[in-house]
Amino acid sequence: MLKGRDIIIYLAVKYQGEWNAIYQAIKQKEIVDDTLVGQTIQGIKSSVITIIDEQYPEALKKIYKPPFVLFYYGDIGLAHMLEKTIAVIGSRQPSAYGLEMTGKITQSLIEEGMMIVSGLAYGVDIKAHQTTLEHQGRTIGILGSGIDVCYPREHLATYQDMKTNHLLLSEYPGSTPANKDHFPWRNRLIAGLARGVFVAEAKKRSGTLITVGYALYLGKDVYVLPHQANTDNSTNQLIKDGAVLVESGQDILEHLLGSQEKENALRKQPEPEKKFI
Repeated sequence: MLKGRDIIIYLAVKYQGEWNAIYQAIKQKEIVDDTLVGQTIQGIKSSVITIIDEQYPEALKKIYKPPFVLFYYGDIGLAHMLEKTIAVIGSRQPSAYGLEMTGKITQSLIEEGMMIVSGLAYGVDIKAHQTTLEHQGRTIGILGSGIDVCYPREHLATYQDMKTNHLLLSEYPGSTPANKDHFPWRNRLIAGLARGVFVAEAKKRSGTLITVGYALYLGKDVYVLPHQANTDNSTNQLIKDGAVLVESGQDILEHLLGSQEKENALRKQPEPEKKFI
């Protein structure tokens, strides 16, 4: 007899991870063939976890339309370390300054025990992942393609290292091709798995701003590297809008520590005295 999780996995594969299609299939109680379900599950190369599994990351249950299924390689335990995780995001075509500072700030964060989550894309993303690997840190990569597809192909060595020694996650199964609509959508996972989001550089009309939007929706802190005025960059505007200006990894760590101390102080406050009339 089929289990609920088997059906969810089958639907995720059938509809190539498309959230709305999977949702409609579940809602309408789509009839499935037992044999086909079994064959589909046996054909999956990666590890799989569903939203009804105990090990599903709690942080992702709070995001907009949490994935029904996550396909992954590596240590899923890393996805449960929210308090130690910072998202590092930015332009696919960063300036030399943005790239240099991404490396410096990422290195500073991992030397203090933080973990980095990003999207394996060109530019800031891959710089953050590679810096983390070079300095023996821990990192999570969220793919906008099927879990067995390294996109872009030029990042295969990093993909393979993370697949074996860190964590790669995707809501898209197997060899599902990269799709331009998947990348903005996967950004909600990046924001969801991070305690805060560091923006190294962001062009105007950038996908980076989508991740920032998801982070704000979740109440996460946004940290931004300032840039020269009068450039095609949204970072300074983000700072004007209330993001935290940072010039070093230490700035992020100190702000995180301050936020934690405030949370602890609030927890210790006695409940207000109840008055009865």
